[in-house]
Amino acid sequence: MKKRFYITTPIYYPSAKLHIGHAYCTTLTDVFARSKRERGFECYFLTGADEHGLKIEKNAEKAGVTPQEFVDNIVEGFYKLWDLLKITNDDFIRTTQDRHVKVVQDIFSKMLAKDDIYLGEYEGWYCKDCEAFWTDTQVGPDHLCPDCGRPVQKAKEEAYFFRTGKYVDSLLKFYDENPKFLVPESRKNEMINTFIKPGLDDLCVSRTSFSWGIPVRENPKHVVYVWLDALTNYITALGYDSDHPEKFEKFWQDPECETIHILGADITRFHAIYWPMFLESLGLRKPDREFIHGLLMMRDSKMSKSKGNVVDPYPLVERYGVDAVRYYLAREVSFGSDGSFTPEQFVERVNADLANAYGNLLNRTISMIGKYFQGTVPAYQGTVTEFDGSLETAIEVAITEYEKAMDDLRITDAIIAVNDLVNRSNKYIDETTPWALAKDESKQAELASVMNHLARALFVTSRLYHPVLVTAADKAFDQLGLPEDKRGYENIHDKHLLDNSATVKGNPLFPRLDANIEVPFIASLMNECK
Repeated sequence: MKKRFYITTPIYYPSAKLHIGHAYCTTLTDVFARSKRERGFECYFLTGADEHGLKIEKNAEKAGVTPQEFVDNIVEGFYKLWDLLKITNDDFIRTTQDRHVKVVQDIFSKMLAKDDIYLGEYEGWYCKDCEAFWTDTQVGPDHLCPDCGRPVQKAKEEAYFFRTGKYVDSLLKFYDENPKFLVPESRKNEMINTFIKPGLDDLCVSRTSFSWGIPVRENPKHVVYVWLDALTNYITALGYDSDHPEKFEKFWQDPECETIHILGADITRFHAIYWPMFLESLGLRKPDREFIHGLLMMRDSKMSKSKGNVVDPYPLVERYGVDAVRYYLAREVSFGSDGSFTPEQFVERVNADLANAYGNLLNRTISMIGKYFQGTVPAYQGTVTEFDGSLETAIEVAITEYEKAMDDLRITDAIIAVNDLVNRSNKYIDETTPWALAKDESKQAELASVMNHLARALFVTSRLYHPVLVTAADKAFDQLGLPEDKRGYENIHDKHLLDNSATVKGNPLFPRLDANIEVPFIASLMNECK
C-alpha cells in the first residue's frame, strides 16, 4: 500500500449557500484524510470553489455587485462552514486566484500549440445550470438536460474545441488496465455505454456569450469554458507549472502517491472522460481513483439549491454538536450509495449509537473503575475471565476491519466495525457482571481484568472513532486519564497502555435526544427550505 495520499473534493459552485449535501461529501473526505494522518500516512487534502460562469455573472448582476464581490461573499460562508465542521483541508483553491488563472491560460496555450484545441463554431442544446452543451439524442424530444432534468436552449457561438477523438482509444485502454479507477464500477460502464460508444463529440472549451471567466490569452474575447477551468484546480493547487513544483511532483507525479478524487454522480462524466484526456494531452499522470459518492436525498428528491429543498448544517451543529452531525453523515448513508436525510433517523442514530452504545459504555466503565478501584485502571494481567479472550479478539478484528474498509474508502463499513466493538464491549459487561464480582473477595483479580479490558476497548473505539467524533473522542481520552503523548494510533495494540491510569469522571458525551421535541425541530429546518 502507498504511504502518501492526495485526496480532493469537487470544487463547489458559489451560486448560493452550501447545504448538508456539500457537508456530506467534504466531511467524508475529511474522515478519510484524518484517518490516514492518524495512522502515520502523509495525506494532502484539497477542497475549493469553482467561481466562474454565466450563472455567477447573472446572480451578481441581480444582486447589484460585481461577480468577484458576489463570489467573495459566498466563499466566506464556505470557510465558516468547513471551520464549523472541523474540516482539516490543507488548501482551499479558488478559480479566481492568480495562481489558477495563470495555469489555466498556460494549459490552454499548450493544448492550442499541440493542436489538441482548435477554433470552430458550436451549435447545440445548452443547459445554463450545468453549463454544458448536449446533443439532440442526449436531450431527447422534451429537450431536457440529461444531468439535472431542466429545460435546455438552442445555442450557437464561435468556440474552441478539445479533440476528444484523439484520446478515446487510450482512455478505454486506461479503463481496462485500471479497474479500480472508477468506483463503483457501474459508473465505468455508464461512461462507456452512454457517452463514449454512441460517439463522443469534441468538447467545447471556450465561450464568448459571457465575460466572467479566464480570458484565452491568444483570443481574449473568449473565456475558458468551465470544465477546462474547473478541473485544472487539482494540479494548480499543487503548484503545477509554477516556480515551486515540488508539491506537484510529490503528490501528483510520484507513483508512490495515491491520488483520489471524491465526486458526486452529476459530475462523473467530466472527471472520468475529459479530465484523463486533458492530463494525457499535458503528458501528466492520471488519478489513481475517482470515487463517486451517492446522493443525499430529502423528501424523495435530490437536494438542490435551485429547488430550495436543502438542509442548512449550521442549526444542526449548533443544537446537536459537530460530532453528532459528522457521525450521522458518515454512518447513515453507505459511502457510494444514495441515501436520505430524515429527522427521525437523525435522532435515532444519535440516540442508539452515540448515547446508548458508545456514551453509555464510557459512562458505565468510568463509574465502575471509580467505584471499585478508586479511579485507577488496574494493570493488564492477561486473559483472566473466560470472556477476556473473546473481547481481545474482537478488538483486533475491529482494528483490522476498520483499516481495511477505510483504505478502500468504505468509510461507513469502517464505522460499523467500530460500532460492533462497542456493542461487543457492552455485552462483555453483561457477561462478566462486574457488580457481582465486586461482592466476592475471591473475584478481585477477575474484576480488575474486566475493568482493564473495558478501558482498553474504550481507548480503541475512541481512537477509531476519532476521525469522525473529533471532539467527543478526545473527551473520552480525558476521562480515561490518557496524557496527550499516549493517545496516538501507534498505541492501538498496546495492552498495557492504560495500566494504572487515573480516570476522571466527566459529563455524558451524548445526552439522549427527545424525539418528540427534536424530530419536529429538524423537520422545521427542512420546511424552511421549501
